[in-house]
Amino acid sequence: MRQSANRPVAEVASAAPLEIYDMPGHLIRRLHQASTAIFAAETAPAGFDLTSVQFAALTVIDAWPGLDQATLAGAIAYDRVTIGGVIDRLEQKGLVRREIARGDRRSRRLHLQPAGRALLDKVTPMVRRAQRRMLAGLSEKDGATLLRLLRKALEAVGDTSRAPLRPVPPG
Repeated sequence: MRQSANRPVAEVASAAPLEIYDMPGHLIRRLHQASTAIFAAETAPAGFDLTSVQFAALTVIDAWPGLDQATLAGAIAYDRVTIGGVIDRLEQKGLVRREIARGDRRSRRLHLQPAGRALLDKVTPMVRRAQRRMLAGLSEKDGATLLRLLRKALEAVGDTSRAPLRPVPPG
C-alpha cells in the first residue's frame, strides 16, 4: 500500500502496520537518529562543535593518556581507518595531540590538550542530560533494563560489526 501525499503518516501507519515497525534493526536505526539529534540539541546551542564519536574519543583519551589510535578505535567500537579523521579534527581544534611512539615510528600516542580537558568538563553535563532525554519515555527501572538488554544483545552480535568493541585492558 503506497502512502498518499494527502494522508498523514500516523493514519497510514495505523491503517497498514508494517512488519518493519517491530524489527529491531529498524527501531535501533530510528533510535540512533533520535540520539544523534538529541546530542546535537544539547551541545550545539552552547557553542560546541562536537559529535558523539568525538566525545567518546576525548573521554577514552582522557582515561588512558598515551594510548594509540588503533586501541582508541577498538575502545569506542569505531572503524580503525576512519578514526584517523576523527583525531585529525580533534587535533585541528586543539583538543588532542599526537606523539610518535618510542620504538614504533608508525604508531601515534594520543594525549588530551588542556583545551580538551576544559571542553570535557563543560560538555559532560550536557551529554549526561542528553542520555537522560534518550530514555525519557522509560521509568528508571525500564531504562536500566533497556541498557542491560542492549549490552546483552551487543555481547551476542558485536563481533560481527566491522568495528567491534575492544575495551582497553586495565593497567
